[in-house]
Amino acid sequence: MAVLDARHRRSVLAALADATEPLDVLVVGGGITGAGVALDAATRGLRVALVEAHDLAFGTSRWSSKLVHGGLRYLAAGQLPIAYESAIERHHLMTAIAPHLIRPLRQVIPDHGSSGRTALIRAGFGAGDLLRRTAGTPSSVLPGPVRLSATETLELCPATRRAGLRGAVGGADGQLVDDARLVVAVARTAAAFGASICTRTRADRVTGTGARLTDTLTGESFDVAARSVINAAGVWAGQVDNSLHLRPSRGTHLVFDAQRFGNPTGALTVPIAGSLSRFVFALPEQLGRVYVGLTDVDAPGAIPDVPTSSDAEIDFLLDSINAALEEPVSRADIRGTFAGLRPLIGTRHGGSSSDTEDLADVSRRHRVRVTDDTLVGVIGGKLTTYRRMAQDAVDAAVTAAGLRCGACVTTTTPLVGAAGAPASSDLPASLIARFGSEATKVADATAIDRPLEPIAEDLDVTRAEVAFAVTHEGALTVDDVLHRRTRIGLVDADADLARAAVTDVVDALSP
Repeated sequence: MAVLDARHRRSVLAALADATEPLDVLVVGGGITGAGVALDAATRGLRVALVEAHDLAFGTSRWSSKLVHGGLRYLAAGQLPIAYESAIERHHLMTAIAPHLIRPLRQVIPDHGSSGRTALIRAGFGAGDLLRRTAGTPSSVLPGPVRLSATETLELCPATRRAGLRGAVGGADGQLVDDARLVVAVARTAAAFGASICTRTRADRVTGTGARLTDTLTGESFDVAARSVINAAGVWAGQVDNSLHLRPSRGTHLVFDAQRFGNPTGALTVPIAGSLSRFVFALPEQLGRVYVGLTDVDAPGAIPDVPTSSDAEIDFLLDSINAALEEPVSRADIRGTFAGLRPLIGTRHGGSSSDTEDLADVSRRHRVRVTDDTLVGVIGGKLTTYRRMAQDAVDAAVTAAGLRCGACVTTTTPLVGAAGAPASSDLPASLIARFGSEATKVADATAIDRPLEPIAEDLDVTRAEVAFAVTHEGALTVDDVLHRRTRIGLVDADADLARAAVTDVVDALSP
């Protein structure tokens, strides 16, 4: 069963500590790449354990724009291979792997009279649509580009500046209901195939044949042996293997009430002056929010557990999005901010091919390296291509360690919840959007009272979801629920509103 809870964690740690045979694969890192590696290895029939020092989706994987995109910006930058790879992986995600977690989102680029730029953008969308068709994604799953009238533009994005509005160029891409939810779904699916998922478990002295593991809740340590080890620690990969060199870049988002943008259903998309590949988006999101992003700035130095946005990034995003708004937004309208660090590939001296080049032009292509004979490092990449990154990493581990296993099947392996929407119409739409075919199970899984009641006023997260986070999704603390199983914590005021009720549920269900 795809059940992660405190008892499961204790049992798998005890089994690892007492094991007399080495694992086939030890995975270090519980973000989207690590979870994807664990699923790929488990579905091939390998004995695999994943260890994460904090919680699932603790790092970069929860700080994305929540987009499963087909690589339009990479086309504009001339990076055709990664654009094609992105379109292929988007196809797998939207048609087979996680169709319940992804919906098509109309991208709206207003036309205020810049005919030259509008023509270029239309051509770019046309090229992106060619990639969609090449990948085999039907228009019923992801519609093609369209020309929108001014009226249609305002229906999708009501806050758009009206003066001089001729209409808009409309593209489409995939949008996740939540990136952290994707990570948890992948990890639970891996567990259903036999992978051991161990959070709050730090890996030290990592080599190609094992590591020293420490249960950070008890302080107990033990050694675990493995035929191969895959370093999927993301932006922290260089701390696991100092032969890997990364150049972190920070991406910041601002969180607003959706009402401030007229409750949009499309993504208002604003080209950045002087660039053909960079945009700022105002994205409609769950919980009645709009996220405005995204920046791309160097982030040298120590790597924080939770990155913070700079004043310059906040000003940049406000100035950029205000260029397309009828009524400008200000700092007073911001409900929250979040920032993540991209694990871009660097050189030994800390930069990329040029320390002065625009980070938007640094390749997001991933790289797999084998050191110490069977220590596999997978770095770079992005959320959309996590499955391909995992496949390449497991392929490398299988070759390096001479493992015997089946072929990769993750392009057609659905995640938990992907079987379709439940037949019942009594469940909240938000619950179905986050859990798909598991929505009924979430509502019925525990004996908690008032399961479909909101956890707090004006928050469409039910008490059942909080309970399910503890009983099935590996949440051990209140913060796990607020910040990663739900995204209530993106707005401090919401977290304060819900904390007491979440605490009551977590305390009641914790063994």
